[in-house]
Amino acid sequence: MIINSPAIVLHSLRYGEADLIVSLFTKTDGLHTYIQRGVLKSKKGKIRSSLFQPLMLLEIEASHQNKGRLDRIKEARVLTHFATLHTDFVKSALVFFISDILKNAIHEEEANSDLFEYLETTILWLDTHTNVGNFHITFLIKLTQYLGFYPDVSKADLEFFNMQEGVFQETSTNPYCVNGAQISKFKEFLGTTFEASMNIRLSKNTRSEILTMLLVYFELHLHGFKKPKSLSVLNEIFN
Repeated sequence: MIINSPAIVLHSLRYGEADLIVSLFTKTDGLHTYIQRGVLKSKKGKIRSSLFQPLMLLEIEASHQNKGRLDRIKEARVLTHFATLHTDFVKSALVFFISDILKNAIHEEEANSDLFEYLETTILWLDTHTNVGNFHITFLIKLTQYLGFYPDVSKADLEFFNMQEGVFQETSTNPYCVNGAQISKFKEFLGTTFEASMNIRLSKNTRSEILTMLLVYFELHLHGFKKPKSLSVLNEIFN
């Protein structure tokens, strides 16, 4: 079957001397992994390895055999040429962090147009804005809406956030209940826009605490989720 679809690059891995294995989140077919033979050495081919940088927005034509083996991209072109995403030092760190998150969080080989449009919109937002200090916090919180475990805010005035249940409550009932300054600030992010959330003032410690809490939250609600390897780089930049 031949598919034509917008796609977001989540991950690429060198395979052998010249091949590349790439994971894309497509709008029409969800997550799909392809092998591109000889792409690392080819200078004349239509498909170049530079297309598969993290979070690139592509339009692809691909062959899906559905036979338990890696398929092939026949044609690919850039949908949007980014202005800053892969050249700005801070944004590049965010790109690698977000792609690591998505690689661990998305497993569905089926269409999810709402999630795709959220990712596309936020990637373009990151490329075109300069105030991005809280981007990763906002991105993760809003991502939970599309993955099915956004916090229940009906009792957001209560002191503790129970990460295991995703609810706010009066007292601590398990080791995953958190309170304090990080929860007060965490509440400010709930229901805000990306633009508004960039103006939330956070100390270095509180930003780090909220990020750590969110990663634990993802681990609790997504089977097999692992903390991204790029976390240490991100912490160095923002702390």
